[in-house]
Amino acid sequence: MRIGGRPVAARLRAGAPRLTREVLDRLPAELPAYAALPAEELGGDIAEIVQHTVRLFADVVEGRLAACDADLAPQCASAAQRAEEGVPLDAILTAYQIGVEMCWRETTGQARPEELGDVLVLFADLLGLQRAIVAAVSAAYLEARRSLEGPEQSGRHALFAALLAGESADTVAGRTGVRPAARYLVLTLVLAAHPDEARPGPCAAIAARRKLRRIRQALDGFTGHPALTALDPGGGTALLPVDAAPDWPKVRALIAHAADAADTAITAAAALTEPTGIPDAVDRNTEVIRLIRSSGRGPGLYLLTDVLLDYQLSRPSAALAGLAGLLTPLDRRPELLLTLETYLTHGRDRRATAATLHLHPNTVDYRIRRVTGLTGLSPNRVEDLHRLNAALVARRTLGAGTPGG
Repeated sequence: MRIGGRPVAARLRAGAPRLTREVLDRLPAELPAYAALPAEELGGDIAEIVQHTVRLFADVVEGRLAACDADLAPQCASAAQRAEEGVPLDAILTAYQIGVEMCWRETTGQARPEELGDVLVLFADLLGLQRAIVAAVSAAYLEARRSLEGPEQSGRHALFAALLAGESADTVAGRTGVRPAARYLVLTLVLAAHPDEARPGPCAAIAARRKLRRIRQALDGFTGHPALTALDPGGGTALLPVDAAPDWPKVRALIAHAADAADTAITAAAALTEPTGIPDAVDRNTEVIRLIRSSGRGPGLYLLTDVLLDYQLSRPSAALAGLAGLLTPLDRRPELLLTLETYLTHGRDRRATAATLHLHPNTVDYRIRRVTGLTGLSPNRVEDLHRLNAALVARRTLGAGTPGG
């Protein structure tokens, strides 16, 4: 099919990037719901759907075949995401109408009188695609809304609440109608804010919902079963049903993948337990997270085994005050405390410590010698190293302050 002396399909494919930019310029200008979306979303997910739809129209014109369900799967997935974000259905359908209108103008703007037959065929193809898009997108949007508000979601909430209460499997099954898994991977998550969450207006709420949706998608994909979650923009708890002990490196990779997908830092603690052990696992995870954050460690996945010394020393004990007292001579030298903790965090690597603190390596050496002179303990002596680590943990536990704080 040729209009204006050029093949229509080729013209659409060649012009797809420009048409996408033009559509993206119009959407926020004409639709308040799209003006409220984060720039990342407009330039990412929405742009991909616009370009896919333009190329799909080219395929329909070239092949003279109606779009099938597989062709419209990206549009359906996008509609479900917009439903979760609270974008109104009428705004979504209007956005597609804007795209259809611009494709029509692009392909017929230079039509010649003798090409009227092809113009009419093109019009029929465009109406057919628009009809298919409206039907598929509307169905996907409404199904997503039903799943967010329907009895299945309510059942999952009831199951989650019963598991957090520590009810037995039989009690949970009898009350919710769902038998819990034999084991659960219990995740406690702390989520950093996405930059778009700092923007004024509704954009912040949309960015937060998008962040949580991407994290849930990553968690659901880990076991192939929906995760039970209670998450807000700052974090929360997720229960992943598993048949056996997980491969912990894969769980670490899961957290890294979720962080990349949501474009935010995630600090997580994990534990494996049977259903009745979930409340205790959540409590332990919460304590692990507290210890991780108080020690200044970065994002990622942590297990109880990663903080065994900190965990044990954080329990009430008469020895805590004595351990914390080992560093009392440094109370008036916060720069020495900071250097000591950074030095131990970096495995006693003087150059890494210097780079972190923006010091010369010789300054690090000098400060470590001063620590030894004031406390009598040297981090470079094996017999003193564990005592210094324990003393730092004890100080944090007793609220003696954090180095450099």
